[in-house]
Amino acid sequence: MTATAPGRGAIPLALTMGEPAGVGGEIAIKAWTRRNEGVPPFFLVDDAERLNQEARRLGLSVPIQKVGAPAEAVEAFASALPVLSQPLANDTVPGQPDEANALAVRHAIETAVGLTMGGEAAAVVTNPIQKQTLYNTGFPYPGHTEFLAHLARIDTPAVMMLACPELRVVPVTVHMSLRNAIMTLKFRTIVQAAMITDQALRRDFGIAKPRLAVAGLNPHAGEGGALGTEEAEIIQPAVSELMDRGLDVFGPAPPDTLFGAQARTRYDAAICMYHDQ
Repeated sequence: MTATAPGRGAIPLALTMGEPAGVGGEIAIKAWTRRNEGVPPFFLVDDAERLNQEARRLGLSVPIQKVGAPAEAVEAFASALPVLSQPLANDTVPGQPDEANALAVRHAIETAVGLTMGGEAAAVVTNPIQKQTLYNTGFPYPGHTEFLAHLARIDTPAVMMLACPELRVVPVTVHMSLRNAIMTLKFRTIVQAAMITDQALRRDFGIAKPRLAVAGLNPHAGEGGALGTEEAEIIQPAVSELMDRGLDVFGPAPPDTLFGAQARTRYDAAICMYHDQ
């Protein structure tokens, strides 16, 4: 990551435009206005004119400066919002996604990932996309997670963590219907997600001995088989395997009681069975 203030040798973050009719531009503009509060230098892969219009709409005096490369963004960041130009096909209307702009949205993600993998950007920060608009134009990935894994040439299933200071959650199944999530839940995918999470907590969060909680699938974790058998047939064997591999893990835990303040003190991340759990 970068230093907390621009300086010689710093590498900026790459922000994607997200859905141009959405909140991404506003998020980036307002983040830049707080640059003196420890926000690291970043540049936005976006349409510069759209951002000028967005700043005016918000009533904010934010200079927009086009840059030709990420290295220019660090120096520009103190006085202007750096933008690596990604022109849109059509003008935008807030709240009204336009399929004509879908290709630019996708290219912004590809550009940010390419620059990060090439060492010119420190990391990718993705603004929200409107996936239905992308689907309608042939986008073959369920979401950001799978697309980023493809661009990064990851040959194992993508694992997504949602994190905030109070909670870290990893869904084993990600962008699919609840019906399909239940049908595709497997012993090996639970083990794989937990192993990757354990490694990430050690490497990226500096937790020497991560504690993992594994959620059940059914209400009350199946109530001893009365409300479902997945806990006994799939989840408990996966937990036992993880214990055998030396992980500090417990479960399957009833998901309706797993996320309270007291319960959260028992683990560093929760392994959940589906996206919205």
